[in-house]
Amino acid sequence: MMASPESCPALVLNADFRPLSYFPLSLWPWQETVKAVFLDRVSILSEYDRVVHSPSFSMKLPSVIALKEFIPQERRPAFTRFNVFLRDRFRCQYCGEPSPAPDLTFDHVIPRSRGGRTNWENVVTACQTCNLRKGNRLPHQVHMHPKRTPFQPSTFELQENGRAFPPNYLHQSWRDFLYWDSELEIG
Repeated sequence: MMASPESCPALVLNADFRPLSYFPLSLWPWQETVKAVFLDRVSILSEYDRVVHSPSFSMKLPSVIALKEFIPQERRPAFTRFNVFLRDRFRCQYCGEPSPAPDLTFDHVIPRSRGGRTNWENVVTACQTCNLRKGNRLPHQVHMHPKRTPFQPSTFELQENGRAFPPNYLHQSWRDFLYWDSELEIG
C-alpha cells in the first residue's frame, strides 16, 4: 500500500543545509513543498517513492528540501514557556527530574509577589511537586535553589538543545541532514 501524501512531509533546510529548527523539527506538508518547488524557492535534495499527479504533470514528493535564499535566525529567541523548558532540557531545575512538557510548569525563582519579574533570568522549569513545595517563597527560605542559574539562551543554544530530543518519526532520507549525537561506525 502506498503512503498517502499527508504522510510525506518534507524536511526543510536553510540555504546552509541546516534545519530551520530542530524542536519542533522544520517540516512542510507536501502541498507547501510542491508549491515552493514550482515557485523555484527550494532545491530538492531527496525524494519519497510517492508520486503525485495532475492531468499534465507528475513528480515524486520531495522528502528533503533546501531554501535557495538564506533565512537568518533571530539571535534572541522568544520568551515562551516551551523555550524555557527547552533551555532547561525538560528537567525540573530543583529536583533534576526530566518530564514531558505537559507535566512541567515554570517557576519564578524570586516570586512575583516579592518583586520577581517574568523573564529569562528569573524563570526556571519546575515539576508540579517542586513548584507547589516552593510556593511563593525565596529559594533560601525553603533550601530550593535552581540547579542552573536561569539565563537568556541564544537561538543557537535552543537549537542545540533541541537536537537532543529527536521527533517520534524520522524518515530515512532525513538522517544525513540531522546531526543527532550518534556514534559513527568505524570501518
